[in-house]
Amino acid sequence: MQKDDLRSFLTEFTADRLALIQRHEASARVVSHYDFNNTYQYVIAREETQLTWLQSALEEIAAPMPPAAPIAPVPEVPKGRKANDVSAFHGILTEDAKLLGAFVSKWRPRVKDLSHARHRTMLDVVLGESMEHKRLFEQAASGFEDVIGRRTGGVARVGEVLPARWQE
Repeated sequence: MQKDDLRSFLTEFTADRLALIQRHEASARVVSHYDFNNTYQYVIAREETQLTWLQSALEEIAAPMPPAAPIAPVPEVPKGRKANDVSAFHGILTEDAKLLGAFVSKWRPRVKDLSHARHRTMLDVVLGESMEHKRLFEQAASGFEDVIGRRTGGVARVGEVLPARWQE
């Protein structure tokens, strides 16, 4: 693969990946259910690591970080729903799982044919983790609350994630 082709390939892949992380960040602001929000925090942390890898790959070939590709906005959650109402977030979680699946379906065949072995391996890891994140969102969308881990001692689920990070 020529340098210009590699630059174009990595730039397009990164733009799609960046769109997904921005979507997940927006979803995390809306999904106030504590356990589901923790799932978003876990996924976003991994995605930030992936973006660091992609940024390094782009820097190697003197390519700038691209803007995010267009992606579906996060819908509002109907007012009056309780944060612990697992069904309130079904649509958002389902859509995030669907978007991750579409991302992998789009890129897996193209990455398989990439001749640059190191970048192909990195992109395969990103795609594999994306499938894992898809599975986590599907579990949450099904109403399974112990996506990241099981609560010990039968502690009741109470509370919700606040809409802003710092409250005074």
